Amino acid sequence: MTTSIGGVTDLPDPISRRDRQRQTREAVVLAARASFARDGYHGARLDEIARAAGFSKGAVYSNFSSKAELFLAVMDANIDESMAGGGWDLFERRPVDLNADDELTASIRGFALATLEFVAYAARDEALRSEVARRIGLLPQVYGAAVEATRAARAERGVALTDDLTAEQVGALLAAFDQGAAALALAGSRALDPELLQAGMARLLQPHRLSDEDMEVVRSEVMRDPAIRERLVGVEIVRRAGDTGAAGD
Repeated sequence: MTTSIGGVTDLPDPISRRDRQRQTREAVVLAARASFARDGYHGARLDEIARAAGFSKGAVYSNFSSKAELFLAVMDANIDESMAGGGWDLFERRPVDLNADDELTASIRGFALATLEFVAYAARDEALRSEVARRIGLLPQVYGAAVEATRAARAERGVALTDDLTAEQVGALLAAFDQGAAALALAGSRALDPELLQAGMARLLQPHRLSDEDMEVVRSEVMRDPAIRERLVGVEIVRRAGDTGAAGD
């Protein structure tokens, strides 16, 4: 807004203290997201984040009481951005390959690893644990919005996705599936490539009994990973030992 006196236009009115604080917080959160993605939660330094945002370290502490509070603010920003998108068609959206080498994927992978660090750290602090749990509890809504968007997109094409579960319930299952797949990828596993992950999401959205051929494809893809194969073999050995013991009784 500008003011005019005697035909002379003055400079724009200064922004309010509240708006200035909001802009400072947004700049710090943006710089922090990049820092956490690059250096991890424990490796990120508040003075470097402040410098990257163009402020002093005191400006950071005037908005965030600790690095943990700042990380929670970054999580909030990410969740807000996801929910503002209004959902996406899960049949059309290809999942991110966290093993890719491009700069954007490296940033996504870096922040995902920082999140795992933070969750492990927060699990030992009761107050932080509840804050993290509250934010993780929003994931079914985020994925549920994607389910609703997918169902609507399919309906427009004359394909009804019927299910006894609500969009948020399917969203909770998708969240567990997608986040679990991400944890495998971050650990270096390639058992679930983007195509297989997308196929799995499609099964949750449009449930039906898999054919024998489909099951064989899934088994072969999953069993490529030696860690999973070793774990399954170990489970089978334990099961057989239990069967033998029961027969002996």
